[in-house]
Amino acid sequence: MLDERSIRSLLTLVASREQGVDEALTDLRSLPFEDLGFAKVDHHRELRRGHPEVIYCAGKTPEQVAQIAQQLARRGPRVLGTRADRQHFEAAREVIDDLRYDATARALWLDREPDRSRQTGVVLVAAGTSDLPVAEEAALTLDLMGHAPEKIYDVGVAGLHRLLSHLDVLRNAAVIVVVAGMEGALPGVVGGLVSAPVVAVPTSVGYGASFGGLAALLGMLNSCSPGVGVVNIDNGFGAGYLAATINSRTVASKSNGEAGVRHVV
Repeated sequence: MLDERSIRSLLTLVASREQGVDEALTDLRSLPFEDLGFAKVDHHRELRRGHPEVIYCAGKTPEQVAQIAQQLARRGPRVLGTRADRQHFEAAREVIDDLRYDATARALWLDREPDRSRQTGVVLVAAGTSDLPVAEEAALTLDLMGHAPEKIYDVGVAGLHRLLSHLDVLRNAAVIVVVAGMEGALPGVVGGLVSAPVVAVPTSVGYGASFGGLAALLGMLNSCSPGVGVVNIDNGFGAGYLAATINSRTVASKSNGEAGVRHVV
């Protein structure tokens, strides 16, 4: 694995003459990316962004997904492939024995450091059970990025009292991900109750006039509650990634002795 720590160790070995330049060059040859012909695997992404490249599996053949996942697994302890079906997973598991599959999140994943600590502070809200595939994609993304989201599911606006019973949890969150389909009203409702940033995720759940999630997307974009940001339709991964980034900076600011924000009324 050639993360920042590994590169520092490699350079130290070369400087102390414990490793030759040619040998080090072989280790570094796959940086910043590795050309597989059909794909260029970005091994430098963790150095730039703090997290490795994620595979978007839809549209790729099982064999292509397997090759990309194999190269990522050789260089890091975690792999995530979103929008993966069983064929993608089975092909990739042929070359990565400990690969896992989450049928609800439609994702293949690997975590060789399962006992590492996770940061709290993220709350994940889903309007209905039909929204769970998108919500669970966000949850898995958060987990692999080192966060432990608290889940509040099936609390859509058709029964608003269900949401209000979780008000204390919502008001103490550092960031809230809200997943909803139909008319997409839930993120605006949550945004009006809390001071934390809200990441809204429209889903394609709904009858014909929802236009595959477009109605929810437009409803969230037109929310009158400030502090609500919107990702693309069904983009649980994007919401999870953004929430993890926000939460990491919130935790870092608190650990550095800066005034942390406690979201209470």
